[in-house]
Amino acid sequence: MNNNETLVKNILERGNLPELRQQLQYLLPDELADLLPQLRQDERTVVFNNLTPVQGVHTFELLPFSIQKQCLETLPYDRAAYLLNEISPDDRTAFLEELPSQTLKELLKLLNPSERSLTLKLLGYPEGSVGRLMTTDYIAVKSDWSAQEVLEHVRRYGHYSETIDVLYVTDDTGFLVDDIDIKEFLFADPQKKVSNLSDKKIVSLLGTDDQQMAINVFRRYNRAALPVTDARGILLGIVTIDDMLKLIKDEDTEDFQMVGGNVALDEPYMNTSFFHLIKKRIGWLTVLFIGETLTTTAMAFYQDEIAKAVVLVLFLPLIISSGGNSGSQASTLIIRAMALGEVGIGDWWRVMKREVFAGLFLGLVLGLVGFFRISLWSTFSTIYGEHWILIAITVWLSLICVVLWGTLSGSMLPLLLKKLKFDPAVSSAPFVATLVDVTGIIIYFSIALIILQGTLL
Repeated sequence: MNNNETLVKNILERGNLPELRQQLQYLLPDELADLLPQLRQDERTVVFNNLTPVQGVHTFELLPFSIQKQCLETLPYDRAAYLLNEISPDDRTAFLEELPSQTLKELLKLLNPSERSLTLKLLGYPEGSVGRLMTTDYIAVKSDWSAQEVLEHVRRYGHYSETIDVLYVTDDTGFLVDDIDIKEFLFADPQKKVSNLSDKKIVSLLGTDDQQMAINVFRRYNRAALPVTDARGILLGIVTIDDMLKLIKDEDTEDFQMVGGNVALDEPYMNTSFFHLIKKRIGWLTVLFIGETLTTTAMAFYQDEIAKAVVLVLFLPLIISSGGNSGSQASTLIIRAMALGEVGIGDWWRVMKREVFAGLFLGLVLGLVGFFRISLWSTFSTIYGEHWILIAITVWLSLICVVLWGTLSGSMLPLLLKKLKFDPAVSSAPFVATLVDVTGIIIYFSIALIILQGTLL
């Protein structure tokens, strides 16, 4: 429990609302956004309702959806209307798009006509598109303005803008001509025209572009904000880096949960109910369990060989776990590389070539370790019998093949799923491990049949 949480809880216990309001005035929106999820729902209601209207707006924008919904439901009609009208369009869209249609219709009634029209326009963009993230709060200037006119315009209207770091040059039709850093105007001659400062080098997004593509563009060009246009080049709004950071956090969280073999959680872990948490986990566990039952089917196929050479079973966990581990490694690396835009579907052949050599080398190293381990034990023990050298060769070759197969499976499966329009994170470490477990048994006993034929088998 941090200092702010302790102090606020103590005030709540005493029921001193004037003291609470006074203390809350000293807290920044970021601090309040950290505090509210730590409180009980009844405490959260009291705290949020005692924030100033402006504090409430800035804090609301930073809260998780589940907490936003709880807080809004407790506000009086006029405070709820003020909040929804004042939060930035992109944050309002992100909140409203998560609501059931009936609730959405009711909340839209709280918006004034201009904000309602804007909100419906943003909600009209496809889910997961840049249009859902953009805000229309930006500063636009004209090419024939002087630097002095631009700065006067910023002073007059800048406080309405999401950011004033970058100003956008448009013509009379709204066509985007350029985007110029404000520092260019700060250091320019006051009479210098905007057209003389423009280099016409524009990096922009379309409202219909995928949000993942927007992340890659922000990473590539290291921008604080990017303009969003329609197909004709008309400036519609901007997307800022804070939206990208939030999106990256949400996507990374979802990918990590899926890579771990879970369905992504809709809310923070501690705010997720027990049964909802079980529901999110049981599906994949069941699928993986059914997949693992195929290992018994594979082993049953080789039960005669196992009966003749029980010693082979001693190395089975070693073989299949090595294949599963190598597959999990490769899968994790490729999924992350795809998320960062380092690898795409078109790179599959380059990835395969790298992973073939990586798999062979890794398998060779592990195989040699296994070979020498069996050899060392056989110098002072008869545990592996008189044909220990053949068993060592079997383990060595099996490790090379299984690790190679695991590496190829782990690297190619995410690319295949992406090609089929599925989320690559579905090819999680547990999924790859299960796949390689089943096929690893087949590879191991097939090699054993070839090498041990006429001796143990």
